[in-house]
Amino acid sequence: MDVDSLYMRMAIRQARAAAEDGEVPIGALIHHPDLGIIGKAFNQVETLHDATAHAEILAITQACAAVGDWRLENCTLYVTKEPCPMCAGAIVFSRVKRVVWGVSDPARGGESVFHILNSPSLVHRVECVPGLMEEECRGDLVGFFREIRKNGKRSP
Repeated sequence: MDVDSLYMRMAIRQARAAAEDGEVPIGALIHHPDLGIIGKAFNQVETLHDATAHAEILAITQACAAVGDWRLENCTLYVTKEPCPMCAGAIVFSRVKRVVWGVSDPARGGESVFHILNSPSLVHRVECVPGLMEEECRGDLVGFFREIRKNGKRSP
């Protein structure tokens, strides 16, 4: 198994932990080339009653604390779903080098729709690797929302 797939598998485990907590199943992991895994998280919007508690934001906060700096240069963020505009902005401003994601979001994606990760207007560009383990990531999201609709619950 290649390194990207190994870390995406860990992000998928985070996403599944989110689903077990009733959160949208999105997981993230940040890898530093010298320090290893420096952040990992899953969505906690409902749990924390915080609209900013996305997996990427929580993982970035952990990673910054681990390196003692807000700059995450040379780091790779693995996330099961394409970052939203808020998370894409945080990724750019924290100087993450690469983002590898599972399923793209053609309706609200921070890169595929809004082009934030590579905007010429911003100070940093991010290498994007979309579609890694896409089928598995999509299946977790589709299954989660199917279950929500089936049970007549309010969608997170």
